[in-house]
Parts: sequence; structure tokens; C-alpha cells
Amino acid sequence: MSNPYSYCIEKMIRRNKVTIIGAGNVGGTAAQRLAEKEMADIVLVDIESDLPKGKMLDLSESAPIYGYDVCLVGTAGYEETAQSDIVVITSGIPRKPGMNRDDLLRVNTGIVKQVTEAVVQKSPDTILLVVSNPLDAMTYAAYRVSQFPRERVIGMAGVLDSARFRSFISEELDVSVENIQTLVLGGHGDSMVPLPRYTTVAGIPLAELVSKARLDALIQRTRDGGAEIVKLLKKGSAYYAPSAAIVEMVESILKDKKKILPCSVLCQGEYKVDNAYIGVPVKLGRKGIEKIIEINLTPDEEVCLKRSVEAVQSLCTFVDKVL
Repeated sequence: MSNPYSYCIEKMIRRNKVTIIGAGNVGGTAAQRLAEKEMADIVLVDIESDLPKGKMLDLSESAPIYGYDVCLVGTAGYEETAQSDIVVITSGIPRKPGMNRDDLLRVNTGIVKQVTEAVVQKSPDTILLVVSNPLDAMTYAAYRVSQFPRERVIGMAGVLDSARFRSFISEELDVSVENIQTLVLGGHGDSMVPLPRYTTVAGIPLAELVSKARLDALIQRTRDGGAEIVKLLKKGSAYYAPSAAIVEMVESILKDKKKILPCSVLCQGEYKVDNAYIGVPVKLGRKGIEKIIEINLTPDEEVCLKRSVEAVQSLCTFVDKVL
């Protein structure tokens, strides 16, 4: 039987192409958002071959209603991913009962290694955007395996964490989320470092609008943002906000918008961090990371960032052993 996607694949050669590895809630929703914005042609890959095919068929049948003209391919293989401009890696498993952190890290490192080897073979010039958890460690694993320059291996975390912080501030002050600018540094997890000094509401410093006690509560809620959603859902984890963060990063790259976004990147001396993936503000354009933006930190902020870096480095050391 001929490939039902052959016509679509032929068209993909001439247009922007994004591959998403993992057809779960994050990957599937990211594919939907990208399609609805007509950002690129999309290939959705999953080891369960019928799952990505079904989701992409459903999205294709939505196109006449929403009015988007993009090619949508679902597959269990990697042939269709060739010459992707961006590959988004969402693959991995959540922690299961009886599984400790090292077990989870070992399994997901193996998955990211296998996926990275496959996509790099088909798309040697692509940009890798890693979403798998634990985020910073898995981005480091993709960097090690791909042997790409650091500019083309990026972790999605800071955009999501900053969005959560902005959402909570908006709720607290009853103002538009569009008025709020903020920044979150560090690892994606309990050790993240939200920066109130660099947070404004329509240009007004946040500290002038919120008491210290409420500010501390907002920061803690941001750190616990993912866990709060997991607790409410009972099964599964967040996917609407993570997929939205993916799309913002993909758009900045494909459209060469050069947005300043907090992303997990390999620091090599920046922020006094040596050879570790950590969330920092970067200029994100067509070549990937075009510049790491270094901002001044107070002694207390430096201590918090150092603590976060140490937590990430311990995970990366484990990844080195697994690889």
C-alpha cells in the first residue's frame, strides 16, 4: 500500500517543518496549537503507531472549520521527520509507584538518547527543543547525544514557569496578564528562582503593588505550579500551558522574532555557571540561541541560583553515568 501521506511529505520539503516526538497530551496539544496558527507542517511521532495517526487525522478534519492549510502526518517511524527545522522532544514516562528518582532518570535518559539519535540522523541541521522531564537533565542528555552546538539544543521551562508566575500575579491584582512582565531563572522544579526585582505590572515594580507576604506566597505557588495541577487532575500532568510555551518558542525561532525568553541552555561561564543546563534569558531566533542575556543579581539571588545549579548538576552527573 502506498504511503497516504506521500503528497503531504512532498509539500513539506518546501515549507517550515516541525516534528513533535511523543503524541501524549503535551505533544498532541502542541501540534494542535501550531496547526491552528499555520506555523509549519507538522509530523507527530509516537511508538504507539495508531495514536499519532488518529490525532493528526482528527486535526486534519478540523482544518476546514478552523481554516488552516498545513500538512499533518502521524507516524511511528522517523522517515517522515527528515529535514525538520525544529524537533520537539516530549517523550518520557512519569514516575510510577515504587519508582525512585534514579529509576525515572535512568529510563527517561534512555528514551531521550534513542529519540535524539534517530532525529539527528534524519535532520542533522535541526534545532532540538526538549520538554521531557526532568527537563534540564534531559536537555543535557540530548546535547550530549546529538553533539550539536549549544545554540541548537534548548530546554522549555522558563517560559512555562514565567507564565505561571504571571498568571498568579494577574489573579492577585485583578489585572490583565498582558500588563505583566516577569522572569524566572534556574532549574525547572523546586529550586527555580523567580525574580520579583525584574517583575513589573505595566512598568510598575511588583514590590510596590504586593506585600512581601503575598509575594512570597506567589513565588512558592509558582515553584509548586506543576505539582498543584497534578494533584487536581489525579491522573496526568499539565499540558495546556506547556504546549503554549512550546509554541511561543517555536514561533520565535521560525519567524526569527528574536524574543528574549527564559530557556534552559548550556551555560559555559555565564552567571558563573560552568557546563550546566540552567534557565536564563536568551535571544531566540532562526539560529536558535543567538545570545545569552546576563543580568545583575543580588547576593541573595546568586545564592538561590547557585543552589538551583547544584541540584541540576547532580542530575546531569547521573545522566553522564547512564550515557
